[in-house]
Amino acid sequence: MTHLTRTPESRMMLFSGRSHPELADQVAASLGQELAPSSIYDFANGEIFVRYLESVRGSDAYVLQSHCENINTWIMEQLIMVDALKRASAARITVIAPFYAYARQDKKHRGREPITARLIADLFKTAGADRLMTVDLHTSQIQGFFDGPVDHLFALPILADYISENYGGDKITVVSPDAGRVRVAERWTDVLNAPLAIIHKRRDPEVANEVKVFEVVGDVKDRVCVLVDDMIDTGGTITKAADVLFEQGASDVIVAATHGVLSDPATERILDSRISEVVLTDTLPIPEERLSEKITVLPIAPLIAQAINEVFTDGSVTNLFGSAHG
Repeated sequence: MTHLTRTPESRMMLFSGRSHPELADQVAASLGQELAPSSIYDFANGEIFVRYLESVRGSDAYVLQSHCENINTWIMEQLIMVDALKRASAARITVIAPFYAYARQDKKHRGREPITARLIADLFKTAGADRLMTVDLHTSQIQGFFDGPVDHLFALPILADYISENYGGDKITVVSPDAGRVRVAERWTDVLNAPLAIIHKRRDPEVANEVKVFEVVGDVKDRVCVLVDDMIDTGGTITKAADVLFEQGASDVIVAATHGVLSDPATERILDSRISEVVLTDTLPIPEERLSEKITVLPIAPLIAQAINEVFTDGSVTNLFGSAHG
């Protein structure tokens, strides 16, 4: 197989799908670039049409699309955008998916189940993508599903800076909401120089196959607990975890997560909980009606723009993160 490489005279071109235009505009502004003009629309039967309005031949193309609500539509649109670039002779195509769809389906739990996170990677490769860029994958192993370079960006520095500025001090404890998030939480402890606690779930021996007992491993009494996760979907995990922390004597609970999926009834659950603040980034568009005074949204565009610039200039994406990268 012949791999296309960027020639010295390649030009950067940034393309955006229709799922999160605000983010695309912010990334373009951070790069000092204009979004490449394109015509994208739906036919009456729902099929998507894409055409670029200027030459892309020999370009270093970056295709940005957030996999948010109507998730399958936006994946298909991004695949068609990549195919159009490949057929128009772009030199290198980088797919940017700030939130990688189907990341929770990264392994088979039982027989006769798919590994859909791998399928998504295969689809982008088949469409013509040379490189993949994403933020805070649900599990790091997904990087191995794509046959090519994967730039795995971390929102931790952005979120941790906010937490330090607003809740700094020696009373912070970083909390992993379950055993699967411990690796991520450990990175937080390094950055915040704070101890770690873990919420351990186990089955209630007196109630078969239904109720789980939550136990806190670590000292949270009179501590400001920072619950960290990669995403908040319905809000069930974090609100239950917060209840357990308060039962164990926590003085306050803050939540930090990269992706605000916020499916119903997440906003209502957060509002009704004792959580003081939920800090997210805008990798996904969050409609006004899902926001509340408890939810803070930080911009991810500068991080994505920095990473694009490093890739375009053959710099180091890893150096953006220092010890946070692992």
